[in-house]
Amino acid sequence: MLDGCPPGLRLDLAAVQAQADRRRPGALRLGTPRDEADRVEWLSGLADGVTLGTSIGFLVRNQDARPEAYAGFQDVFRPSHADFSYQAKYGLRARSGGGRASARETVSRVIGGAIAEQLLAQLGGVEICAWVDAVAGVRASVDEETVTRAGVDASEVRCPDPDAGPRMVAEIEAARREGDSVGGVIRVVARGVPAGLGEPVFHKLEADLAAALMSLPAARGVEIGSGFAGAAMRGSAHNDAFVPHPTRGVVTTTNRSGGVQGGISNGMPIVLSVAFKPVATVFVPQQTVDATGAPTTLVARGRHDPCVLPRAVPMVEAMVALVLADHWLRWRGQVGGPPPRIGLAAQGQGGV
Repeated sequence: MLDGCPPGLRLDLAAVQAQADRRRPGALRLGTPRDEADRVEWLSGLADGVTLGTSIGFLVRNQDARPEAYAGFQDVFRPSHADFSYQAKYGLRARSGGGRASARETVSRVIGGAIAEQLLAQLGGVEICAWVDAVAGVRASVDEETVTRAGVDASEVRCPDPDAGPRMVAEIEAARREGDSVGGVIRVVARGVPAGLGEPVFHKLEADLAAALMSLPAARGVEIGSGFAGAAMRGSAHNDAFVPHPTRGVVTTTNRSGGVQGGISNGMPIVLSVAFKPVATVFVPQQTVDATGAPTTLVARGRHDPCVLPRAVPMVEAMVALVLADHWLRWRGQVGGPPPRIGLAAQGQGGV
């Protein structure tokens, strides 16, 4: 269920399905062999593709689940999975797969995010693009101002760098051959975001973005703008200088702030990086304990991604879109609409 979407938004349902297709198991050679169609069934909140303002209900059916693959270790805690922590919290857990801890639940995020993207595009022409920026130590060089989804999807690892992409593929294939997995970093840019989104204290834009991205399975860290590298710089080198712009009013000469200052967007592209750990299911013997606390050795079975990064690209885009849409609607509810852009008001040019 997706709540809070304004009425009268004409949705391109084929574009929503296309985003779900980018995430679905079986779509990529480097991913899991599990093959799900992931066809979206629309249940409520729409009339002829137009939002009604009521809850938008949708359903995606599992068609290629194999719960029997987990039968051999239902009473064993898989290393770095949520088995133990769920058991510790609830006293029981979903023994067939990962339950709510499974990345299967991200299909709903991608569908909701695809709707949020269309809202953002109609409100102000916002475009969001994510790509695989690093895998197993191989790092890409990508122009954040010009990167496109078409360019990202032209690579089987969803890395638009023609040099780094094939080397990432080699790392993933090597890990798969050895029954292992690798992690990496996804970078995302949101272009066309107006200045003014975010709250001063409790809902700073970067804080909400970080919370949303960290809620994704396997996410282990978020950076905005210069991130941790900025901590090694002097303020005089790190500061983003403001300059006038003939059509955008005020811009900065650099974007080390990642498009957010004081918890509020400043009109520059919002740029974030998300680190993902290696997939926890590996096919080599691992030491663990069973439900009684006795030590045992686990050799996992099943169908799993050797690297979650390529399929996580649309997940990252979705979470960014959902947060930006929420903040845009809150902003509109508070001030009624964006004020004139600084530097353009005197010229009679309005807001976004």
